[in-house]
Amino acid sequence: MIRDTIKAALVSAMKGGDKQTTATIRLIQSAIKNRDIEVRTGGAPADDDALVVEVLQKMVKQRRESIAMYEQGNRPELAATEAAEVEVIERFLPAQMDEAETAAAIEAIKAELGATGMKDMGRVMAELKARHAANLDMSKASGAVKAALAG
Repeated sequence: MIRDTIKAALVSAMKGGDKQTTATIRLIQSAIKNRDIEVRTGGAPADDDALVVEVLQKMVKQRRESIAMYEQGNRPELAATEAAEVEVIERFLPAQMDEAETAAAIEAIKAELGATGMKDMGRVMAELKARHAANLDMSKASGAVKAALAG
C-alpha cells in the first residue's frame, strides 16, 4: 500500500537528516489524514490506494499552480521550494500513462461505448476516470478526449 511506503520514507528521511523531505512527507500524511476524516462522513472508499493517489495528485496540482504564481511574481526561491515538494510527492504516485497509452485507452473506451461526438464526452470521461484515474492526469486527458471525439 502507498501509505506504508510513505511511512517508510518518512522514517528513512528522518534518519538521514533530510529536513525538506521529512517536512514534505509530513504534509502528505496530514493531507491524507484530513481526507480520511472527510471520507468518514460519506462512507469508506473501496480502494485505499485510490484515495491516497487522489490526495497526492491534488497536492501536486496545487504546488504546480503555486510555482506558476511564484514565477510570475518573480519569487524563484519560493518556486524552487514548491518544485522540491512536487518531486517528493511524485515519488509516491504510480507511473503516469504517456500520450500513446492515453490515446489507446481513450480509443478503447470510445469504441466500447460507441461514442461518436462531443455529446458523449461526459460518458467517456467518466469511464476513463473509473479505469485510469490513478495513473492519468485527468486535466490533460480532457483535452485528449475532446480531440478524439472531435476528429
